[in-house]
Amino acid sequence: MSLTKSDKTIIATIWSKIAPQADSIGTEALERLFTSYPQTKTYFPHFDLHHGSAQLHAHGTKVINALGDAVKNIDNIHSALSKLSELHAYILRVDPVNFKLLSHTILVTLAAHFPAEFTAEAHAAWDKFLSIVASVLTEKYR
Repeated sequence: MSLTKSDKTIIATIWSKIAPQADSIGTEALERLFTSYPQTKTYFPHFDLHHGSAQLHAHGTKVINALGDAVKNIDNIHSALSKLSELHAYILRVDPVNFKLLSHTILVTLAAHFPAEFTAEAHAAWDKFLSIVASVLTEKYR
């Protein structure tokens, strides 16, 4: 799967709207993840996962900033996320299915924040982009 020129343009355009709100969008996506898929909380036993938690906020910001790195390196996402893939595979040992679950909650969060911009075409582009990100993050598992 590869991104078309149109996909890349859509992703960059929506990213420009995400970036100023990265912390709140990341936090909201994680809150959705933990609410919708409570089994994902097992990877965060040391975190306060309540709404408004500083730890949740900090991690949500990290997640969205990592996506920002992927957007900035959209033609070489593998290189941009290689260290993150190693961390999650070898040290944190996160079940790869969780990346797909998080991708879903990110899509829902983006649709909620940007309803006018998040058209069917934008949804498809972001879904494809997040699938590539999830694939890169699980690459070290293979």
